[in-house]
Amino acid sequence: MSKKYLIVGGVAAGMSAATRLRRLQENAEIIVFERGPHVSFANCGLPYYLGGEIENRDDLLVQTPAKLKARFNLDVRENSEVVAIDSQQKTITVQPNAGVEYTETYDALILAPGARPVVPPIPGLDAADNVFTLRNIPDMDAIEQFINAHQPQTAVVIGAGAIGLEMTESLTQRGLKVALVDAQSHVLPALDEEMAPALTQALQNHGVDLHLGAAVNAIGDHNVTLQDGTTLSADLILMSVGVKPETTLAKAAGLQLDPHTGGIAVDDHYQTSAPDIYAVGDAIAVQNQLTHESAQISLASPANRQGRQVADILSGVPAMNRGGIGTAIVRVFDQVAATTGLNESQARAANLDFKVVHTIGKDHAAYYPDAVGMNLKLIFNSKTGALYGAQAVGPRGVDKRIDVLATAIKAHMTVFDLQELELSYAPPFGVAKDPVNMLGYVASNVVLGLSDTIQWSDLPKALRSGKTLLDVRDRDEFAGGHFEGAVNIPLDELRDRLDELDPSKPYIVSCQSGLRSYNAERLLRGHGFTVENLDGAISLAAPVLPNLITQE
Repeated sequence: MSKKYLIVGGVAAGMSAATRLRRLQENAEIIVFERGPHVSFANCGLPYYLGGEIENRDDLLVQTPAKLKARFNLDVRENSEVVAIDSQQKTITVQPNAGVEYTETYDALILAPGARPVVPPIPGLDAADNVFTLRNIPDMDAIEQFINAHQPQTAVVIGAGAIGLEMTESLTQRGLKVALVDAQSHVLPALDEEMAPALTQALQNHGVDLHLGAAVNAIGDHNVTLQDGTTLSADLILMSVGVKPETTLAKAAGLQLDPHTGGIAVDDHYQTSAPDIYAVGDAIAVQNQLTHESAQISLASPANRQGRQVADILSGVPAMNRGGIGTAIVRVFDQVAATTGLNESQARAANLDFKVVHTIGKDHAAYYPDAVGMNLKLIFNSKTGALYGAQAVGPRGVDKRIDVLATAIKAHMTVFDLQELELSYAPPFGVAKDPVNMLGYVASNVVLGLSDTIQWSDLPKALRSGKTLLDVRDRDEFAGGHFEGAVNIPLDELRDRLDELDPSKPYIVSCQSGLRSYNAERLLRGHGFTVENLDGAISLAAPVLPNLITQE
């Protein structure tokens, strides 16, 4: 006997579930309810349409109800909000935008309502007519219509996460003077602090007025006032302080919510606390595969995967909700930043025994024209080398490396496995020792005890404790900027000038990127010195410790 499936939410997770169900169950009745006017739209493309890179609005509409009916025999009902669930009677109540409320029965119900923007209770917000969020096509249309009608000259973007950064770029490309405000100390909080300066520089290079570590105090008549009293001109205001799971319907139905994330609690088969009700996508709590704790991972790829998997489960195909690690990427003008797995603060909060290394790599062979550098960071278990997380920032090649590292984390690889990866190489495309391989080499040295590193954040305390900083860069590099109090002995002269150093004193060695200082560390250790290598060296530490830098 054929089954009747009802799906609440017709975008990524919901539509993936619907189409997969049809491919597996030709005779099932499948009805999709979407409270908005569009299903299966490309919400990740919204900022790029507003910035003019995507010219045709219709390109964002991946499917229409008519096409879905023709190809998949799906009954897709747009502008139809599900307002109640009766889990005992196995019915839902539907309120169309224009029409009479009605009920539908189900054999199985899939909830995929997504997430909604967080809008803090800022004084003056409710009275403002120029404040927007961006989550769907109507939001995008409202912003586009406002720009066309009012020709705003200034904009304030509140929140420097991925959407805030993308919209800052898009509005700048539209010719607006943009101020970006965030209460955090650096942009893109998913990144650790020392990885963010390149993004900050890119924003400033394109005229963005940055206000970090600043909270919004009030919204006025085309202006925003910060807590420090600064007033910013704001013909247009975009709120992008984050999203939270859309659980209104689930909560009213008595479904269990996760106490940590507020998302819908599901088991390893996406089953909620009620029989025959399942949930997928941004609305659910996901188990972080690295910490085994619940997490909110509001990303398109996991949502689509979950929709497919719940359809498999309902069709008797082996599948399981394994959780996720959260892999994301964002472009900020001429820079790209990507993360996967845990950042350093998350690893610390989880009480993991971890170490960190930073490297600088090229997107392709340095001798081939137009090679550019990228900063990479790896977080790993200090004893086993198990991979916990990675970050990368640079103009090009970031996506390739983070995707490899995300795959390695998912495959439970270690830093030793990174050395063994055979990645494609020809001068226009890569490096013989790929940046991913180099992360493995450097991290393996730390795990094996061949290198003892110190992080930028520990440097000021270490110097106050009496350790001597030895800079092994060339003299002209040293003169261009160095840590105050550092001793300069170029690496190529170090072996012949060891008598200038005191073997009874501890040293920290530094260079430009960390490679020369590692060679210096091994040399000094071979002569009985106690020495640490400044991980990431001056190129990483200088932007976050500018007060320690001096010039000759």
